Amino acid sequence: MKRRKLQELNLLDDFLFETMVGHKRFGKRFVRILLETIFQRKFGRLSVVPQKDFPGRDADLHGARLDVYLEEKTEPVVPAGTAAGAGALEEGEEKPDRGLICDIEPENQRREAGSLPERSRFYHAIMTTHNLKAGKKYAAMKNEAVIFITPYDPYGLGRMVYTMRSVCEEEPGMAYDDGTRTLYLYTRGTRGECPEKLRQLLRYMETTTEENAVNETLKELHRMVEIVKSEKEAMRSYMKSFEREELIREEERVNTERERKRADREREKAKQEREKAEQERERADALEEEIRKLKQELQKYQGIA
Repeated sequence: MKRRKLQELNLLDDFLFETMVGHKRFGKRFVRILLETIFQRKFGRLSVVPQKDFPGRDADLHGARLDVYLEEKTEPVVPAGTAAGAGALEEGEEKPDRGLICDIEPENQRREAGSLPERSRFYHAIMTTHNLKAGKKYAAMKNEAVIFITPYDPYGLGRMVYTMRSVCEEEPGMAYDDGTRTLYLYTRGTRGECPEKLRQLLRYMETTTEENAVNETLKELHRMVEIVKSEKEAMRSYMKSFEREELIREEERVNTERERKRADREREKAKQEREKAEQERERADALEEEIRKLKQELQKYQGIA
């Protein structure tokens, strides 16, 4: 596949998204815009870590790399008089003594889409194990959210927002808030009520052009994106990422070729062993036939005698 130019990338592309998040000047503002548009509320002080690594606790256990790991350091602040978003995005959902730990995962391509629920479960497990400090009570745990942003419909129902929470099967209407949720944001969704600013943000993230920067927040976002795309450091990093991908592809090609040759050798060895076994069988059959003939000759000789 032909590699796109840096200027052609959108905010669902890993490189541009991660570059924006990790930018010294714009990173936190960029993440704040995303969060406040998604959750329709103001956020306190944020700690933002792009490409947060959580290694497996043992060599044989799976680790994880979260695209954007962020933590709200203060209580959630809900501005008075702000209109609530629809469904899962209503204001003030966070308990006032918690704040939020969040992972944002842009998905520009359908990669193992069927395993998104399992990925969400694993990411939540990783985040939860780092959520509570020693000596703290369970009630002090922050709320958690894993957010997937996709240009494809993960569940085929046409919704722009799918919100997953824990429920009681026997009493689905009973409140059961363990502080975790997963949001799937489908950029082309049409069903369900959704805040217009969120709809505009998702459209802009999929097609990151000036034409889609249709409100003041998105115009600010677009200015940041354009500046980052024009920076020499971003261009160098993009070229390096391309070189790394080329090296990875070359390594995969070499490994594939090595495995092909090994498989060929194994097949050739198996073929030779089959041929050898066939030759042994033929020799055994020939020897058996020779013995049979000798027995016949012996019987004939004995009959004459």
